[in-house]
Amino acid sequence: MSWSSWPTRTRMIALVLAIDALAALVSCAVIVLNARSAVEVEMQAAMTNVELLVSDTIDLAQAGAPAGILQTLNLRIHDLRHVRVTVLDGTGTVVTSGLGRVRRDQHASPDWFAGLIAPSIREHDLPIVAQGQRIGTARITTQPRDEIDEVWGYAVSLSLTNLGLSLGLLVALYIAFGRVLAPLTRLADGLTQLERQDYTARLEPPASRELATIARRFNSVAQALAETRAANGRLNRQLLSAQDDERRRTALELHDEFGPCLFALEANAASVIRMAEAEAAPDRARLKLRAQEIASIVGQVQTQNRDLLNRLRPHALGQVPLSECLDLLLRDFRRRHSGARFAGTFDGLARGYGDVTDLTVFRCIQESMTNAVRHGRASNVTVRVRDEADPASTSGHALRITIRDDGAGIAPDHGLGLGLSGMRERVEALGGTFALDNGQPGAVVRIMIPLDREQDENSVPRA
Repeated sequence: MSWSSWPTRTRMIALVLAIDALAALVSCAVIVLNARSAVEVEMQAAMTNVELLVSDTIDLAQAGAPAGILQTLNLRIHDLRHVRVTVLDGTGTVVTSGLGRVRRDQHASPDWFAGLIAPSIREHDLPIVAQGQRIGTARITTQPRDEIDEVWGYAVSLSLTNLGLSLGLLVALYIAFGRVLAPLTRLADGLTQLERQDYTARLEPPASRELATIARRFNSVAQALAETRAANGRLNRQLLSAQDDERRRTALELHDEFGPCLFALEANAASVIRMAEAEAAPDRARLKLRAQEIASIVGQVQTQNRDLLNRLRPHALGQVPLSECLDLLLRDFRRRHSGARFAGTFDGLARGYGDVTDLTVFRCIQESMTNAVRHGRASNVTVRVRDEADPASTSGHALRITIRDDGAGIAPDHGLGLGLSGMRERVEALGGTFALDNGQPGAVVRIMIPLDREQDENSVPRA
């Protein structure tokens, strides 16, 4: 199993263990270095003290017999620490050997530890002189093992204490990490709910300030997603309603406008057929009149058909410059609403900004002027479209659209209908902004659409 696949708490505990092990190694190295120096100093001090002890013993026993000197020396060198004193007679024969202090086996250090800190064995011969004659030798040999055993006992006690503290620390860290990481586990569960499109997920803010901030941000995101889903649902319902309304209006126009025209065409055609089938010669004046009526009805049908197609999809978009399409739109409004004045300024626009952008500009202006006349009862409507510099957009340009009227303005209880919501959705889909405010008098619609760099490069240069 790779390190990255371990749980976070396990990795943190493993990291603490690694740091603890490294600290233990450093501590052991320090103990070994200090113990080696301390044992060396202790052996030197013990050697010096024993030399003084042996010298003093020999000096004090000078008045007695030579054999008594050796016996006295044997008594005084018994049970010494860190050294062993061996008494030799004049011939080099061992008279007695100092055993040093007997070590207790339960504290005996292992050979590998003794090998790490034991200094080299030192040996010194001290002559034993009585009444001017050398009667023997006191051989002093260092024995560092009992000092090493004491260091080993101290090291073992310290290690056991540190081990107990480390185990207690690990248990405390395991519990603490569990409490700290519990909010992250709940966050992961909440994200899983969001992934499954369950936007009702909420997190209780934990005691930690940082994690509480994350929990609040998560709840805000979940709330925003829930609101977005609800808005999308409302928009879908509005879209279906708008489609049904458009179909209903188209059906009514086909029934009310095209139906009578087609009936009149059928009646005139039947009249022509009857005149052609009559035995008498046809009345040319009547035939001419029927033909003129048919031509008039066909012209009326063509006009109605053109208006209907233009409402469903402006046929000039993409074929002529955008400014000319907007001029045609204003001209059509002047024709259909003769009691109102419509003016527009479209200078400096490119030929086009892409099919989606051009259609959005056209529909927003069309819907805004329709609202101004139908709901605001405006008598003057002014439209302005500008291509301005905008550092925030990718191409450095943005379209700014302003539609002003002198109508009744916006009522305080005004709601967002299908037309306004449709305009807002169109504009926001292009990354723009839509605003509707009172204009003192009337209302004003402000729209900003950032231009895409590729659309701007493909457009015709501005006039």
